[in-house]
Amino acid sequence: MTTSGAIDRENKGARINVRLAPSQASLIRRAAEASSTSVSEFVIGSAAVAAEQVLAGRRWFTLDDESWRAFEELLERPVKYKPRLAELLAADDVFVD
Repeated sequence: MTTSGAIDRENKGARINVRLAPSQASLIRRAAEASSTSVSEFVIGSAAVAAEQVLAGRRWFTLDDESWRAFEELLERPVKYKPRLAELLAADDVFVD
């Protein structure tokens, strides 16, 4: 997840325009005031949290019983030695200093 500090240092030139009902605008304004933030900060913060939750949810999947058994069978298959993969995993990590 993103951190507030990293976002604060970004150049904030991107825009998203939305249309909303007056009742929604009033609700958002009241919530921003209750949170002691500007409407922009409230909307951006709330939308970012919701976006992170949606994207984090992509890590989970559900299967019916038959599909789950097939998935487990694949996981339980004997390991096959793959020399090229072993070589790759033994190599120095290019992302570590």
